[in-house]
Amino acid sequence: MELKELIISLSSLMSVSGSEYRAKDRLCELIGEHFDEISTDRVGNIRLIKRCLKNNPSLVMVDTHFDEIGMVVTKIHEGGFLSVTSIGGLDLAVLQASDVIIYGKKTIRGVISSTPPHLRKKSDSDKLTELHDILIDTGYEKEALEELVDIGTPVGFAPIYSELLGNTLVGKSFDNKACAACAIYGVANTPREALAADVCVLLSVHEETVNIGGVAVGGFELEPDYAMVIDVNLAKVPDAPRRESVDFGGGVSISISPITDRKLTKMTEELCRSNNIKFTRVAAPSSTGTNTPALNLVGRGIPTADIGLPLKSMHTPSEVISLDDAAELAKLVSAFISSSEIKEAFSV
Repeated sequence: MELKELIISLSSLMSVSGSEYRAKDRLCELIGEHFDEISTDRVGNIRLIKRCLKNNPSLVMVDTHFDEIGMVVTKIHEGGFLSVTSIGGLDLAVLQASDVIIYGKKTIRGVISSTPPHLRKKSDSDKLTELHDILIDTGYEKEALEELVDIGTPVGFAPIYSELLGNTLVGKSFDNKACAACAIYGVANTPREALAADVCVLLSVHEETVNIGGVAVGGFELEPDYAMVIDVNLAKVPDAPRRESVDFGGGVSISISPITDRKLTKMTEELCRSNNIKFTRVAAPSSTGTNTPALNLVGRGIPTADIGLPLKSMHTPSEVISLDDAAELAKLVSAFISSSEIKEAFSV
């Protein structure tokens, strides 16, 4: 499977935070042949293991959180409307008129209702609709809808994908399943004999909803010798602060932060240079906004490098990535898990 196809296939899966388990069977169908073991731990992290050919091998982890933002049903109204609340950080500015899917006893298409400008009060014309006032229109009668949907049913954006010029892809849930696809692609296309260590791709849960997500459980249980955390990063657009964003189309970003391992980060930069992988340094003076702090401080401490994939329109149904950046990320994953120098420096 080509990288673009894999990104779209994984991003199309429903994995609203707390419902990641629903994606496992289809995930196994898509990528199971490339891994020796696929398992789920107690909190729902999906662990993809590829074994090397070494005796007493080290273990390297590549973490990419697998949950996505979404909504959950809070009330069913007359006329087939649903009230919802958010799971993760939804952007209210783009919610109205969005296509959604309600994952009840069967999947139901819906659209978030939008009040026409003709009917809005002048005093409300510049205000965003509060989430508790947002309704999803399903077209069902209330009684029929109640047979299919319960309070607590997850809702996600519809998987609609398209391309822009410049090898650019648009769609939902690239945060963070585009990164998961790049990690899987990089591992799957690395020959077993080239692996420096056993590899675990951890598709971790709950990153969008709690400060310390499932990655802490995954790291504690697996005890990798060293790790890479991959998440999307804010790409530069005209109205974004330049110091808080990275170049779109400039390759991967590498975080320089007190919470990342400096030696591993430096060695990862050298890997980029020696393999002609485009990258940008990013200063993260406190945290990184990713799973890195939780993983780095687990157990005895797991040396971790933090890598980003530039993304526009984060937390919307129309996130934007460069397939050129994605290819650079997959290339870095392959180089990272094949590096005997890194393995020798961090194996315990």
